[in-house]
Order: sequence, then C-alpha cells, then structure tokens
Amino acid sequence: MNMITFMITLSLILSMILTALNFWLAQMNPDSEKLSPYECGFDPLGSARLPFSIRFFLVAILFLLFDLEIALLLPLPWAVQLQNPTATLIWTSTIILLLTLGLMYEWTQGGLEWAE
Repeated sequence: MNMITFMITLSLILSMILTALNFWLAQMNPDSEKLSPYECGFDPLGSARLPFSIRFFLVAILFLLFDLEIALLLPLPWAVQLQNPTATLIWTSTIILLLTLGLMYEWTQGGLEWAE
C-alpha cells in the first residue's frame, strides 16, 4: 500500500469517526431563543426596517482600505534581494505616504469620529 492511498484512507476513516462522534455526542436541547427566527439579539417583534447608521459601513470600508496595505507591504523583506531594491523601497514609501495622507484626510473630515 503506497503512502498516498494510506493517507486518503486514514483521512476518510478519521472524518467518518469524527462525524459519528459529533452526531452521537451532540446535545439536542433547543430552547425558545434558539428556535426563534432572530438570533442577533434584536427584538424580533419590532420593525425589521430600523434605520441603520452609515457609520458602520464607513468604518468597515476604512478598515478594508487600511488593512490592504499588509498585502502590498508583505513582500517588502524580499526587496533587498532584488537587483534594484531602491525602486521597491521608493514604491513602498509612496504607498505608506499615500495611506498616511488618506488617514490624515479621514481624521480631519471626521470620518473616524464615532459620536458627533
């Protein structure tokens, strides 16, 4: 029996054992909260069309914008191995400068203020 067949068989057997244990050991005690259609903590008897603050979306977009810098700056340690690392460092400095200017703009415009 070669190694690939052994690993596939072992994975399938382990998956079946864990699935059977899950069905066997699972607690099936639903309560009224779990059976309700809303599990988010809001009162389900109220209106479903409550006004939702746009600040939540603004903070999420700002987080994504400033979090994507990680993907752009992640290969930076390998830049010193290139033939021309100064060009990469200049581009990196430009990205960091643009992100800093964007953060300063959002700060001055009040985009980071949660309460007015």
